[in-house]
Amino acid sequence: MAISFENAFAGYDKTLQFRSDRAAVLANNIANADTPNFKARDISFDSVFNNESNKLSLSSTDSKHISTSGSMGEPAGLFYRNASQPSLDGNTVDMQREQAEYAQNAMQFDTSFMLLDRKINGMKKALSGN
Repeated sequence: MAISFENAFAGYDKTLQFRSDRAAVLANNIANADTPNFKARDISFDSVFNNESNKLSLSSTDSKHISTSGSMGEPAGLFYRNASQPSLDGNTVDMQREQAEYAQNAMQFDTSFMLLDRKINGMKKALSGN
């Protein structure tokens, strides 16, 4: 009987990919904190997984039609965050919020990785019989 890693990992691999994508978005926000008119962005966990399971595919009759996936390689579920503090230069990045979101995302990444590691160790034990 073949092992399906997609079923065996129970979505932990997709969760790690989401956490990695979100870390990149949050780091981009932090890097552009002083850029005039930069708009802070974020990724919603729910929108990513809802898009993953409920994808509607549009039919295209020509290779020049616009793709239904994220534009320019952007992850699905990416949105602009509303500014909590207005700024004179039009930048919507709140450094304290970005740093807190980044730290929380890092902890959630570590937790997801730990759970995936335990899942793999359990599979190893089951295969070795120990």
